[in-house]
Amino acid sequence: MTADLTAQDAAGSAPAARPTFDGVAVGDTLPERAFALHRVDLVRYAGASGDFNVIHWNERVARSVGLPNVIAHGMLTMATAGRLVTDWAGDPGAVVEYGVRFTKMVPVPDDDGATVTVSGVVAAKDDERRTVRVDLTVTSGDEKVLGRAQAVVRLA
Repeated sequence: MTADLTAQDAAGSAPAARPTFDGVAVGDTLPERAFALHRVDLVRYAGASGDFNVIHWNERVARSVGLPNVIAHGMLTMATAGRLVTDWAGDPGAVVEYGVRFTKMVPVPDDDGATVTVSGVVAAKDDERRTVRVDLTVTSGDEKVLGRAQAVVRLA
């Protein structure tokens, strides 16, 4: 049986105790979360990042270059997936490494947006560094949108 390693209570409001290195085991799972992405999120991210590529906000142009719709920025998708780990750890500074491979686009329709679903599992522990490697599965619709998504987290 695997532990449910949530950083929030069932209502999603009150922070729970942070996970500790000694309190987690290889195979423990982080609770799956679904994150909504809407066009307004893409516009906000464009402003924050300076990436105003028109394929992220203009559907006509996106379709004219062969895309299925406006698509989310890859780095926004990556950051959204990383929220599962930072929320679980209770401290974004606990994440000492994070990397992904971009495998598929996340189309963001104007009417109902897109959902990025993220789950994770503690895949390895490093006793010397007191870190754990969390492997993430990141999907949108029925497609895996990030590959080899891994975060190394230092736990107390």
